[in-house]
Amino acid sequence: MRVLLDQILKRFIVLGRLTVRWPDGSNSTYGGTPGPEAVIELRDARTVARLALNPALAVGEAYMDGGLVAVDRPIYDVLDVLIANLMAEKSGQAIVKLRDAVRLVTRRFAQFNPAGRAQRNVAHHYDLNGRLYSLFLDRDRQYSCAYFPRGDETIDEAQIAKKRHIAAKLLLNRPDLSVLDIGCGWGGLALTLARDYGARVTGITLSTEQHAEAQARAQAEGLADRVSFELMDYRSMHRRFDRIVSVGMFEHVGVGYYRHFFETVKRCLAPDGIALLHAIGRNDRPGSTNAWIAKYIFPGGYCPALSEVFPPIEKAGLITTDVEILRLHYAETLRHWRRRFAANRDAIAGIYDERFCRMFEFYLAGAELSFRREHMMVFQVQLARDQTAVPLTRDYVTDTERARVAGRGVPA
Repeated sequence: MRVLLDQILKRFIVLGRLTVRWPDGSNSTYGGTPGPEAVIELRDARTVARLALNPALAVGEAYMDGGLVAVDRPIYDVLDVLIANLMAEKSGQAIVKLRDAVRLVTRRFAQFNPAGRAQRNVAHHYDLNGRLYSLFLDRDRQYSCAYFPRGDETIDEAQIAKKRHIAAKLLLNRPDLSVLDIGCGWGGLALTLARDYGARVTGITLSTEQHAEAQARAQAEGLADRVSFELMDYRSMHRRFDRIVSVGMFEHVGVGYYRHFFETVKRCLAPDGIALLHAIGRNDRPGSTNAWIAKYIFPGGYCPALSEVFPPIEKAGLITTDVEILRLHYAETLRHWRRRFAANRDAIAGIYDERFCRMFEFYLAGAELSFRREHMMVFQVQLARDQTAVPLTRDYVTDTERARVAGRGVPA
C-alpha cells in the first residue's frame, strides 16, 4: 500500500510541501509551488493502507489513534497543506468530484432526521461534559460564530458583539416582546435578550445537558420569570411569538426538512413579527458533509448553499428582508477556540482522554481551515411575514448597535 499512497501523494501535493516519515524510518517529500509545509510520521502499515484507501475518513482517524503524528508542528499545519491542495485546481479534481457526486446522491439518507434521530444526533455532541465547553468557549458559552467589528476583539468581546448584532436585527424596540429561540444552547442569547432588552424568551433545545444548564442559569440570574427553557423539537412548537431567532441550529435540520423548519417559523411568527436565522453555509454549490465530521462530530449535520435555503423560504410564504454574509468571522472564532483548547488541554484530557483531545484538535483545526481555505461562511437571513415589519433601510441595525455600545439603550 505504500506504493499506492506514494503515487497518490505525488499527484495530490501541487502546492506547498509535505514530508512523510514511513514506518521503516525512510522519508519522502512531496512538493509543488510555494505554500504551507508540514511533516508527518506514519507509524504502521495499517495506517498507510487506510490512508491510501479512504483518506477522507482515515486522516482524522489515524491522528486520533496515534498512527499519524504531526512532527514538530500542530495538526493545523498538516491540515493546512492537505486542504490547500484539495482546493488546488490541479490536485486530482476528477477523483474529488466523483467522491463528492456520490455523497451528494446519498446525503438525503445521511440527513434523514426525524425527531428521535435528531435528539440522538444532538446528544452525540452537545451532551458532553459541560466543563469541556467552559474550557475553550467564552464565558457565556456561545458555541457559534462570533462577530469581530474591528478584528482585534477578544473572544468574549466578539461574542457580546454577536449577540448585540442579532438583537439589533430582531428590532427589540419595545419591552415584553415574546421571543422564541430555536436551538437555545446553554441559554446565553436568551438570557441576554431578557436581561438587556426586556424580552420574554422561550428557548427550546434537544440537549438535556444544555437544557439543565440553561434553566440553572435563568434561576441564578433571577430571570426565570422572563426566560423559560423547554426540551422540545422545533416541529412540536405551535405557539405564536413576536420574534424568532435560531443561531447555529439550522445545520442540524437536514436538507429534507428545510421546508418543515420554515413552515414552523411562519406558523409561530406573529403577522408583524421578525425572525433571524444565523447558520453556517457554503458559498459555492450544494455539497455534502465531510465523512470524518459526520461520523465523529456532527452526525446528520450539513451546511447548505444559499441556493438550498431560499426555495423552502419562498415555499413557506416568508419574505426575506435582509441577508448578511459573515466570511472570516468564524475562522477567527475557531482560532480563539483552538488556542484556548490547547491552553487547557491537560484539564480536558483529565475529563476524557488523549484520543478525545486529538479528535477535538483535529475538529477545531479542520473547521477553522474550512473557513480560511474552502468555501464555508456564515449567513444571517432576516425573515418576516409582512414586508413593512422592518425599516426601509438597514441603518437601524448600525444605529441600534452604536446606541448600545454608548449605553443609550435601544432607539425607538
